[in-house]
Amino acid sequence: MRRWPIFWMGTALILCASAHAQDLDALLGEPLNASSESSTDSNPDAAPASLPASTNAPLDSVPVAPLTDAPEATSDAPPPPRSAALEEIIVTAERRVASLQDTPISIEAFSAEKIEQIGIQGVQDLGVSVPSMTIEPFPTHNATLRIFIRGVGINDAQLTQDPAVGVYVDGVYIARSVGLAMDIADLERIEVLRGPQGTLYGRNTTGGAVNLITRRPSVDGFAMTHKLTLGNRNYWLGRSSINVPVGDTLAFKLALLGSTRDGYVDNTGEGGNFGDRKETGLRFDARWLATERLTADYAYDRSRSEYYNYMFQAVLPPNSDKGDAELFKPYAQANTIYSHRRLDALASGAPMEASGTTIHGHALTLTLDLEPFELKYIGAFRELDDKQYADLAGGTGSPDYRLDSNAYDGPAATVANGGPTPLVIPTVTQQQWSHELQLSGHLFDEQLDYVMGAYLFSEHGREDRHRLNHQFSTAIEPAQIGALVAALPADLGNQLLTLAGPRLVNFVDLDWTIDNRASALFSQATWTPDALDQRLHLTVGYRHSEDERKAVKFRVSDTYVEGQVAGIGTAIPLSSAEKFDNVPARKRFSDDAFAYVLAYDLSDSVNIYGKSVEAYKSGGFNVRDPNIDANSQGNTYGFGFVDGFAPEHVQSYELGLKSEWLERRLRINADVFDSAYRDMQINFLIPGTISDTKTENAGRARMRGLELDTTWLATSALILSANYAYLDARVEEVRDADGNNVAELYPFTSAPRYSFVVAADWTMLERDWGALRAYATYNYIDEREGTVITEERRGLTSIPAYGLFNARLSATDLHAGNRGTLDIAVWGRNLADKVYPIAAIDNLPQADRAVIWGEPRSFGLDLIYRYR
Repeated sequence: MRRWPIFWMGTALILCASAHAQDLDALLGEPLNASSESSTDSNPDAAPASLPASTNAPLDSVPVAPLTDAPEATSDAPPPPRSAALEEIIVTAERRVASLQDTPISIEAFSAEKIEQIGIQGVQDLGVSVPSMTIEPFPTHNATLRIFIRGVGINDAQLTQDPAVGVYVDGVYIARSVGLAMDIADLERIEVLRGPQGTLYGRNTTGGAVNLITRRPSVDGFAMTHKLTLGNRNYWLGRSSINVPVGDTLAFKLALLGSTRDGYVDNTGEGGNFGDRKETGLRFDARWLATERLTADYAYDRSRSEYYNYMFQAVLPPNSDKGDAELFKPYAQANTIYSHRRLDALASGAPMEASGTTIHGHALTLTLDLEPFELKYIGAFRELDDKQYADLAGGTGSPDYRLDSNAYDGPAATVANGGPTPLVIPTVTQQQWSHELQLSGHLFDEQLDYVMGAYLFSEHGREDRHRLNHQFSTAIEPAQIGALVAALPADLGNQLLTLAGPRLVNFVDLDWTIDNRASALFSQATWTPDALDQRLHLTVGYRHSEDERKAVKFRVSDTYVEGQVAGIGTAIPLSSAEKFDNVPARKRFSDDAFAYVLAYDLSDSVNIYGKSVEAYKSGGFNVRDPNIDANSQGNTYGFGFVDGFAPEHVQSYELGLKSEWLERRLRINADVFDSAYRDMQINFLIPGTISDTKTENAGRARMRGLELDTTWLATSALILSANYAYLDARVEEVRDADGNNVAELYPFTSAPRYSFVVAADWTMLERDWGALRAYATYNYIDEREGTVITEERRGLTSIPAYGLFNARLSATDLHAGNRGTLDIAVWGRNLADKVYPIAAIDNLPQADRAVIWGEPRSFGLDLIYRYR
């Protein structure tokens, strides 16, 4: 309840300003309805042919307009002549409406049409469409994404650690990457901002930002879109969107989504099949044009995904040192299937349980247009409930070698729990509130464009496995008994020798919570002086950030040796790991980030820019750290959980070109950059463990690269594009506990040196009844090095280079009634059926390399009906 006053204070501020709009009109010398002649909201027939120099229209209501005018098509007339120039792309990367060509940021932007052509359903599909961006699933949470831009991201997915790439939906920051691998019901535009965004996007954007913009309701008239997709592996998707205006000032929109798909690896054991998934989504939007100047947008969304995680397939047997797991490594290897090729089937030892993610949220956006400035408030609440079940065993279905959290009934469970331990599916819950107030506009005859504001964010989260549950259990090869006896005290070793059929069993009880607060003040201004024919643009940005991080950790981990003595089950407790009994940790951080940009228009269609940008990622805590603090017994690293880690900082320099040539038929955008990272947050696995990690600020790194985006309107019917990225990512310094520089063991894990996407969009036939269109792409991603624990294990988690072919053939705009159109399309992805891994790990007891494979060839049919 304490957050509600902030929510209403922001609302009241804008409503009060709206109430005094008439007084402000008199002060500014313009009538209240002066904007009605040019507003596309109030005049549905208005469609600007080009973007004005500066506009304060709501960011999500600005159309993408062609550079040339064309008469409106009717059902009885031939299609209008195709544009002789590339369409202008509108973005809101700088929190104001602007042309992509006038925005000094390296951006990949996707319109609604391009989203449909490529088949982008959500964030998870962007990795194959944006060079220098890679997206991988988290190993035990297939609905959690690890997003990297220019090689910068985070490998782990903890509530206490923030991602380095910020994701925003209609301006609302999404703090957790859990649940991002889900379809978005009704996307209108996607913007991928490459490189640090430290002033306007200050929430942990040292890698970049992703803006998802959904389609808002319109008062222009009733409209609806229905899409049905059928594909192989029992793929079915239905999506509907209905826009209903109520008078001239109010409109509602309802979007629904449902889909199912089978996985591509069968589970021959008990439970569900790996990869099977079912999703549903709902989004309700309302837009109220309260006055000529005040627009209120409300959105509620809810999505639910149910699926079965994939099992890692073993590729290489375990030849490296597995630490404590050496005791059962031979048995684990004997119960594992190995293959360098993708297998069609594996088997879970315990019944494979379903995972599920439920997300819902509310957002309110109030936009008050008081030309020459605009006041905007964005308030949001989001809630996440995520349940993740994983099976990391060898794939043979052996009940005697298990790595899962399913129920366990044995002598060890009786000793530890008084009876069988239950099935426990780890659950992550999170609630977040955010409030943002923006003031933007222009001054001095539009020579100065500015945006400034305040931001407030809070979240509470919990990872709950707060019941004693099974973690692993395994039989022991007879040859290993001697090694286990030698590692135990004499009395325990003698007891072990009396056991028949000895087994190792580990139980855990985990529970950790977070409470985070963040606040910021930000501003950015661009000055265009009269000198040099207004070709020079100088931009300065500043953001002050404050972060408070709290975490509480509970963890118990106990290992037993169980077996039979004279036919009676018994269990011997071994030494326990350090116990965390609700250990609290708390830290505060602050940061000041600056941005400087100098841009110059060489001509009306060619401009260059240079920029210097700072950004930071908040510090936090590592809940996988096995030590409480620096004084913990056996801690050789000098720090523990409560010590946490400090923020990470980056200073980035960039030179860019935005240009159009050949009468705007050829677009060439390019940039080179040099980014220096300091106090890098290094996550590393403790050698000899399966999941214990350390995080410290031990690194300095430098990132250099080149990005080139080209689009060529070869003919009025053929558009060719080629986007390329080169990346030279080097970690220069990482100091170990002894002060040695071991940077070679900590490469950027997901930084391909080369990546590119080439595409062809060909309108093969265009008649009054519709058009026949083909769209084909090839995307290539170079090798990614992966994590390195020791020099001997280098390359075990690398992802080799691969390229994928995708294509879509569609008949579009087919007449279906007086105001309806129908699109029919066939599509295929990974047409060459390339076999490639998308994630690899080297820390399983049974394997030095185990992988999750990428999606095999898929194909389907789309039917899309639109009514306007």
